[in-house]
Amino acid sequence: MERLVVRLGASSQDTIYWVVWSDQEDEIIASGELTNTEQLSTLKDRAGQRPITVLVPASELLLKWVTLPPKAARKALAAIPFMLEEDISGDINDQFFAIGPKVGEQQGVAVINREKLHTWIALIEQAGLHCNLMLPDVLALPEAEQGWSILELGEQLLVRQDQWLGLQGESQWLLPAIQHQANRQYAEEGTPLHISSYSALDLSTMNNIDTSSMPLDLPIKLLAQGAQQANFNLLQGEFKPKNTTTTDWKKWRVAAVLAVLLFATTLVDNALEINRIDTQLAQLKQQIDQEYKRAFPNAGAYRNLKKTMQRKIRELEQGSGGGSVLGMMAQLQPAFRVSQIKPQTLRFDSQRSELRIQAVAQNFDALDAFKGRAEEQGFTVQQGAINQKNNQVIGTLSIKN
Repeated sequence: MERLVVRLGASSQDTIYWVVWSDQEDEIIASGELTNTEQLSTLKDRAGQRPITVLVPASELLLKWVTLPPKAARKALAAIPFMLEEDISGDINDQFFAIGPKVGEQQGVAVINREKLHTWIALIEQAGLHCNLMLPDVLALPEAEQGWSILELGEQLLVRQDQWLGLQGESQWLLPAIQHQANRQYAEEGTPLHISSYSALDLSTMNNIDTSSMPLDLPIKLLAQGAQQANFNLLQGEFKPKNTTTTDWKKWRVAAVLAVLLFATTLVDNALEINRIDTQLAQLKQQIDQEYKRAFPNAGAYRNLKKTMQRKIRELEQGSGGGSVLGMMAQLQPAFRVSQIKPQTLRFDSQRSELRIQAVAQNFDALDAFKGRAEEQGFTVQQGAINQKNNQVIGTLSIKN
């Protein structure tokens, strides 16, 4: 499976690292960096239908082990916020507590400000992305068999201390913190702090530290590999990702029900209509034949009236230079209405965008009125042969757009 892995920064102006990673091929498909959160939307095409993993800086949350009573029930989890109240600055009601792994009586807990978590989710959604998994970046580092693991990412350092704990921040202040911990461990246990380093960072000048150099690789690739194996997700409870398939179905469910009802209603109406017109079918067919032959005198017989009419309409619509018989007839409606002339035959020359009409009028003035109104609409009208018959005037008009 392929996935898009995005590592956000602590602020909107921090560098954003991303990689499209193939789990099956164990290789990078594409990777890069963004200068700020405003460029997140450029990853929409990269994401496609791939699941998205978002890594967030561990400096923005608190990872803690909490000791639970033996055989603690689920109710004990509800007490965790109060157990950590002294470790949290601010109101605990403003914090979200995500439950991590449990090892013996030790329960892993991630504490994050609700507003901060909402901000990260909003950034992803505003970019047109859908986050399936959100993980503190240090938990995507390989866990060392002994000691700590470190990774240099730009000017920042990621440190994984054990299965759950970790540190992240700028190297210039995090390195002294590592040195302090190494000195403390050596003073208490008499052993150096072992560090598995996945970066080119030189730790040889630091005291009481035993370093193992691990294979160097692209940092975001290492994090993508680690995120693949993660068994924790910050998006729990109220922040749990919604199933997009279920959401899409809910959006269309009402429309689908209405469509079924409309279809059923149409079937009933059609059945009633068929019963109602059975006695008039022969007369109606004759009228249709007459109207069809009047509209298309040279068309000949037809087999399926609906398809034939659709074909005739398409033929009429296929004009050149942007003209069509239907468009011209629509624009000529005011001229027909004023003059009261009635077209008997229509012929349309698509090559010349010319409409030829043989029309019946009450008198010569009606034809002139039609010509004048049509020319006001921007048409060029030429009158052809005009005959008078049975107190009516029959004239031929050539109309160009």
